[in-house]
Amino acid sequence: MARTPVSYADLAPEALTARQAKKEHQRLADEIAGHDVRYHQEDAPTVSDAEYDALRRRLAAIEQRFPELIGEAEVSTAVGAKPAEKFAKVRHRVPMLSLENAFDDEEVGEFVGRVKRFLNLAETPVFTAEPKIDGLSLSLRYEDGRLVTAATRGDGTEGEDVTANARTVDDIPAEIPQGGEVEVRGEVYLSHADFAAINARQAQAGKPLFANPRNAAAGSLRQLDSRVTAERPLKFFAYAWGAMPPPAPTQYEAVRRFEAWGFRTNPLMVRCADLDEMLAHYRRIQEERPDLGYDIDGVVYKVDDLALQERLGFVSRAPRWALAHKFPPQEAFTVVEAIEINVGRTGSLNPLAKLRPVTVGGVVVSNATLHNEDYIKGIGGNGEAIREGRDIRVGDTVKVYRAGDVIPKVVDVVVEKRPPEAQPYVFPTVCPACGSHAVREVNPRTGREDAVRRCTGGLICPAQAVERLKHFVSRNAMDIEGLGAERIEDFHREGLVMSPQDIFTLEVRNARSLTKLETREGWGPQSARNLFAAIAERREVELNRFVFALGIPHVGETGAKLLARHFGTFETLRETALRAANEDAAAYQEFIDINGIGAVVADALVEFFREKHNEDMLDALLAEVTPTPLQETIATDSPVADKTVVFTGTLEQMTRDEAKAMAERLGAKVAGSVSAKTDIVVAGPGAGSKLKKAQELGLQVLDEDGWFALVGRGR
Repeated sequence: MARTPVSYADLAPEALTARQAKKEHQRLADEIAGHDVRYHQEDAPTVSDAEYDALRRRLAAIEQRFPELIGEAEVSTAVGAKPAEKFAKVRHRVPMLSLENAFDDEEVGEFVGRVKRFLNLAETPVFTAEPKIDGLSLSLRYEDGRLVTAATRGDGTEGEDVTANARTVDDIPAEIPQGGEVEVRGEVYLSHADFAAINARQAQAGKPLFANPRNAAAGSLRQLDSRVTAERPLKFFAYAWGAMPPPAPTQYEAVRRFEAWGFRTNPLMVRCADLDEMLAHYRRIQEERPDLGYDIDGVVYKVDDLALQERLGFVSRAPRWALAHKFPPQEAFTVVEAIEINVGRTGSLNPLAKLRPVTVGGVVVSNATLHNEDYIKGIGGNGEAIREGRDIRVGDTVKVYRAGDVIPKVVDVVVEKRPPEAQPYVFPTVCPACGSHAVREVNPRTGREDAVRRCTGGLICPAQAVERLKHFVSRNAMDIEGLGAERIEDFHREGLVMSPQDIFTLEVRNARSLTKLETREGWGPQSARNLFAAIAERREVELNRFVFALGIPHVGETGAKLLARHFGTFETLRETALRAANEDAAAYQEFIDINGIGAVVADALVEFFREKHNEDMLDALLAEVTPTPLQETIATDSPVADKTVVFTGTLEQMTRDEAKAMAERLGAKVAGSVSAKTDIVVAGPGAGSKLKKAQELGLQVLDEDGWFALVGRGR
């Protein structure tokens, strides 16, 4: 496979040569242009706002160091994307520009300083501060009080004519009590509740779900059929104007005038006398964000005096007199509405915070992990960022963090906003699924209590049984096509599949049954045949997949592969484990001696094979399934042989599974987490906490090009 051009994405702008800068500048410009089309035209962004902002900031930094590149890329000064061909075009008489962004208090201070220096002012001018709505910009033109045109931002110069759709939005008045030509601008958005209702209807109709309220709002407004738009309860905030005389002497009074004309304006807009008041309002809005009921991604500051705005003018694609102070990209504040306990396949009681929905990193989050009992109590453990002594209670306002594809987590509690009736959470000591005792075992090797509380019910626990079956059929285990999580739940609920071996006797039992699978709702002869064929294909399966599918605690994909390589057959593995369970020290030591298999995994194997019900299940399963030896050629002389490799972030040139397979063929061990034992971390775009930890530990970090260069393989 041909190699793509060398990337300089990891080099700081000051480290680039002129030739490298030109190539990196073009790469960034092409990537940004593609994102602009996906965001503004297709309403289907593929990166978060934070990732997009980072690309923009890098482009600006390169242009600052190499001024000769300014103007070579249209995206440097472009706003949005060109209007889609499916809509008529509307040319904006006054361009709809974007805003410069700030990401910390210092950058806001620099903005205020620039304004004062430009205007030669000794005192800070008054600014307005208002929430930055995460929606779709819209311009409304009225003639003699009647709405005549509604247009999207488009590329800032030319937008899409969505007049018919805008007329269906309740917040947009068809008539206003103001003569002449008036152009009011603002943002179309959806509330969280309406977004959830729309997605529920999409799911019921079998249609794709929207990723977040902004995409749903944009997609709703840009419908060719205005009847579809009318069914979706879009909302509109007015905050600016276009081709018309200023409606008042100040920004604040102009927005109040819109209110008098019948438009909705944001009640959180205030005037600020200085930098301290601006930053205080920013923090106030950030804390109130969970209760707003709609998405915002920052606060917009504007010089209040319109005469000063005119003097300041514009630069590039943005006004000098305004700034967007963005919220931290992967964090948000919201409210814990409930704490639920899910029982995992190994019996672990996993606490989950049910949250008031909030957008974090471009994704609507309504659940977050609470890790374990100690974490809820605020007594540390887990190495997370929550402060000691801050327990988590229902009703608390909390900070939620999300990075890449990592499960969202609660990382702090705003104790000052705690409701007086909020009570400390009492962690259950019995399993919510089966009523068995749930205990925290003491590790005999360390003498410390396990952080996780586990159900003692074993296979009599329905939650564990279902979760184990889901794991058994999952992609990296038995990989039975057409037998996903929902179908497993249905089959278990109806008594058709209660244990792994039942999957392989399903076709025979179905043939004898009076209630055939193919006669059930949602089924037919072909779908039943397809399922039975998929099951039959997995009657022979590689040993590593079979071992992983058993769901033995602490035996992951890598451990299963190590065991398969060492023992060769399941019979040998089973016989050794049974001897170890019968206190055979040599057998136990054989597990310990396998590189990558430690005492924790060895103990888990012993416990699994010591249980009579597991042995009975294996006998029945092996009557239906034949584990086959692992088929792979392992390199012993590659540069990564015997090294531990972690892949993180988005891999662009191969899938994560392909990358793992390649590393293992080269003799490397692939791990899922970064530790001091890790040798190499391969980090793609969007790499988060794993990359940070690797850097803190001083590990070797490579991008994909660096990985391919190291292993000497073409793509």
